[in-house]
Amino acid sequence: MDATFEKAVELHKNTPPNWYYQSLRVDPLQKYWHWRRFTEVAKLVEPTGGTVLDIGCADGVFSKVIFNKSKADKYIGIDVIKTSIDWAKHHWKHEKRMKFMVGDAHDLKFKSGTFNAVFAMEVLEHVVNPKKVLTEVKRILKKGGYGVFLVPSDSLLFRVVWFVWLHFYPRGWVWRDTHIQTYRNNYLPRVCKEAGFKIEVDRKFNLGMLHLVKVRKV
Repeated sequence: MDATFEKAVELHKNTPPNWYYQSLRVDPLQKYWHWRRFTEVAKLVEPTGGTVLDIGCADGVFSKVIFNKSKADKYIGIDVIKTSIDWAKHHWKHEKRMKFMVGDAHDLKFKSGTFNAVFAMEVLEHVVNPKKVLTEVKRILKKGGYGVFLVPSDSLLFRVVWFVWLHFYPRGWVWRDTHIQTYRNNYLPRVCKEAGFKIEVDRKFNLGMLHLVKVRKV
């Protein structure tokens, strides 16, 4: 097994299989945070069907938003957390066009030019090599296809909130040490350009704590 994959699995060993599904039901603060994510990302989803990949899909809660808004003919979600993938497979089994599998963002096991769109929602802060991941995303996108990436901006406000969340909030401890990359100083659009993408949308929301970028393969 690849070392980067093994590291990702180890980093997320404490994450419950249905973390997001559960969070939306028991935690008002997370419910608001994720509602804002859903709302902003949904604005960028093109309802053109086709084949869509969601990297870091977790339990599939955000996947369903992407699937519905994109009108995908086929949706694939991948994650390193096998228990979350198993949970998603069972929970979303009635959605025959949605498929979930264990996968590594650094080594996407798909043919070049497979996907119309690729999403990575608060995932790139967890990967060992962001540029390699984005290069892989570009490879598997069809020409004219697009990617939507969301990361913490690592602004001062975010760093304060994140520290409080990790160390004083009852449910936050499971994410300790899982952010191994920083996207402060607008690093996300820069690394997207380095990977060869054209930037179409570049904006921040949630008081500047989240950075959202939409790119195009030209």
